[in-house]
Amino acid sequence: MPKALIVYATRAGDTLQIGELIAEGMRFSGIEVNLIDAREIKSEKDLAGYDAYVFGSSTYHGDMLQAMKTMLFLAEKAGLENKVGGAFGAFGWSGESPERIYGTMKNVFKMEMVSSPLMLKNASLGGGIRMAQDYGREIAGKLQAV
Repeated sequence: MPKALIVYATRAGDTLQIGELIAEGMRFSGIEVNLIDAREIKSEKDLAGYDAYVFGSSTYHGDMLQAMKTMLFLAEKAGLENKVGGAFGAFGWSGESPERIYGTMKNVFKMEMVSSPLMLKNASLGGGIRMAQDYGREIAGKLQAV
């Protein structure tokens, strides 16, 4: 069974909730998923052993949270090239974090990314639950096609 890791950084819990829904969508598709707070990633070894990676952070004052920045520096040494990836995040007024994470994963880590990052104000607005689950299904589909 393919395995995926979702790493999130959150302030108010919205990004965690979105991550849980993405995980649910991936599990619907038969993917084993671990969901971990970015603060728990202490070295690149903590990222080893997965077939797909999904990183998410809320946007705060136009930037991703520090825990996600730190984790991305560690991920740069983790050998994620050609792994399937996705990026997501919650935001209030702006939504730079998911796009910056997505760009890092695609252009720096050279990962096989899904079509775009998932950006939601929170999971309970405007069909967010379904959109997050569908994003998980999209990642699972790309993983199963590889």
